[in-house]
Amino acid sequence: MELRLSLFGIKRSIDLSRFARYRNAAVVLASALLVIPLTVFLLRPAAVPDLAHGNVSGAQALMTGWAKGDLIVLVRHVERCDHSSAPCLVGNDGITERSRRVAENLGAQFKHLGLGKVDIYNSPIQRTAQTANFMFNKVGTGEDWLISCKGTMLRDALAHKVAGRNMILVTHSECMDQLEKELHLPTSTLGYGASLFISAESPQAPRMLGFIEASDWPTVTPR
Repeated sequence: MELRLSLFGIKRSIDLSRFARYRNAAVVLASALLVIPLTVFLLRPAAVPDLAHGNVSGAQALMTGWAKGDLIVLVRHVERCDHSSAPCLVGNDGITERSRRVAENLGAQFKHLGLGKVDIYNSPIQRTAQTANFMFNKVGTGEDWLISCKGTMLRDALAHKVAGRNMILVTHSECMDQLEKELHLPTSTLGYGASLFISAESPQAPRMLGFIEASDWPTVTPR
């Protein structure tokens, strides 16, 4: 009888030991399954901030940088005619008639910021030239680097930036995406007339301030 109890106790001890090992393995596996997505979440690139909709600190950083002449601004051309059923303004590679007012309103926002120390460039494509014209009553000769921007957008922008003067680049969504990539940020789908603001206060370490969609300027609140 004592032998049977002894053997039963040994068997029970072995079963409990196995159960403990399986339980520990399950805990380790469950922990790994939780840690991996958490690590991916924590290490993901930060999203580009929206400077509108009551983002007071973001809007204040924009105003401060603008006053100091530290900003580079990429502005996407307004609605392109060949991607819309709306009537064209002039030429199939230009903008739509209805987007003319969007460009004018967008220009008014920059005039409100102040254009006293601003250099303005546009790509030579008609839709960017038309956008620049209705924004600022001014069209540049066209800068090829604002079309062929793959891998060089940030470098070229910094090369054209004059210390103490803001710079506005009327360009294309592809160039905006490229600049975000070069700043190690996820690309964002910005609409026609959207503006992307970069601080070049330290040219060796430019940083993203954020974006403002064309229709969101009235919600920008710096204080």
